[in-house]
Amino acid sequence: MESDARRVARDVVADDGWLADAERRVARDPASIVRLFASAGRHCGRASLPQVEGWTADEAARARLLLALPVAAVPRRVEDLYRYGDADEKRAVLKALPLLPLDGGAVPLLHDAIRTNDTRLLAAALGPYARHLDQASWRQAVLKCVFMGVPLSAVHGLTERADAELATMIADLRDERDAAGRHLPDDALALLKQLT
Repeated sequence: MESDARRVARDVVADDGWLADAERRVARDPASIVRLFASAGRHCGRASLPQVEGWTADEAARARLLLALPVAAVPRRVEDLYRYGDADEKRAVLKALPLLPLDGGAVPLLHDAIRTNDTRLLAAALGPYARHLDQASWRQAVLKCVFMGVPLSAVHGLTERADAELATMIADLRDERDAAGRHLPDDALALLKQLT
């Protein structure tokens, strides 16, 4: 997944000149990213990229803009772009996090995305950068995916991180749903079977 993200940021976006110019401007003047980030969809489109599953052209363009920032400007700009962006901009930030020199510094953005009821943000928050979440927070986020119907295929490293505690949480949710005449998604039942 992370290698796909790197590939997106490097060479997938068709460049009509706007993006290359925007990258140069961001490198010279980090504050310019605010306006350029917001207009990336208008200039690069929002089509899905068949070369790399799960990415759109505007997300890839925004990742490239973030990569063009001077390293010292990355933490502040990433936080601002996420905090003040619309849902598409927030999702692009979340998807770009594994590419950026942040270590675990952007974990508060993941927590924010996990608290929302936006399934796209929740899924993006559980990409490769979620390795920085502590285990308890990660389990709660996976359970929220099950609760909200987000496919568990969106959870990066699920089989490596899933543990007995997560199995207990999913089993409890299954019991609640069964009592209410509703059922868990098939992928959650498959995970539960695997863990138990």
